[in-house]
Amino acid sequence: MSVQTRRGSLTHPPRTGLLLVAPAVAFVVVFVFVPLLVAVYISLTNFPLIGGYEFVGLENYALAFSDPVFGRSILYTFIYTAIVTGPILALGYALAVVVRANRRGSTLLRTIFFLPFVVGLTTISFIMLLEAQPNSGAVNLVLRALGITDGSTAWLVNGPLATGLICVLVIWGVSGLTMILLMSAMQGIPREIYESAELDGASWWQTERQVTIPMIRRAIAMSVIISVIGSFLAFTQFFILTQGGPGSETTTVVMSIFRRAFVDLQLGAATAMSLLLVLLTGLVTGVQFWLLRERD
Repeated sequence: MSVQTRRGSLTHPPRTGLLLVAPAVAFVVVFVFVPLLVAVYISLTNFPLIGGYEFVGLENYALAFSDPVFGRSILYTFIYTAIVTGPILALGYALAVVVRANRRGSTLLRTIFFLPFVVGLTTISFIMLLEAQPNSGAVNLVLRALGITDGSTAWLVNGPLATGLICVLVIWGVSGLTMILLMSAMQGIPREIYESAELDGASWWQTERQVTIPMIRRAIAMSVIISVIGSFLAFTQFFILTQGGPGSETTTVVMSIFRRAFVDLQLGAATAMSLLLVLLTGLVTGVQFWLLRERD
């Protein structure tokens, strides 16, 4: 091979590489960019679910900013996210500590802890819908047996009580994913580091704080980001358990968009609200990346 031929192969990307990435590029264009452009266009019209439409410019965005229900749903989503994020991380970390060692029974415990996530929020929300009923649900029966309540609490028709119940349900249901992510990172830490810490006389807590946590900070950051994004997009559990009520007390952003599209039949306005949610989620995710970035 001549020098000129070798130089050409280094300066020009091989055609094979372009062919290999072409399917991925096509997938992104067809299923990401094209739908995004269509969504932007729909958000600039008064597109109804049924019937004709016309161009209205930024009117839908102005409507979203002036809609008090949409504003309250954003605030409620932030509050809900703040409530569940910390406990999900803490419980997931604790479960990961329990099952990270390949001891006897660890596989069974991992399966048990991860099972709620596999079953899914939809299924466990329907189960909770039955078990939270006054007088007959298991929640009230257990609390009455413990002497905490009289056993007739209507959990799902009271905003704060419904929020608390849903938060407990979500923390229990999704902590298994955090456990798996953190456990995988913990198992990648060399055993020699723990042995060195043990020889230096470090306690269990000192080892966790000064060895384990710094070495799995990327996994922790990823777990937090996934949890926050999932909380911002929360819909299923609220739709099944409260329908956003009473009134709009438990209405999340996604539920507010759902109502605008499929109850009010204003698809253009709902699309504008969805794009604002995408921008908000991207902003929050960017802030998290900046706060959780690795520092020397």
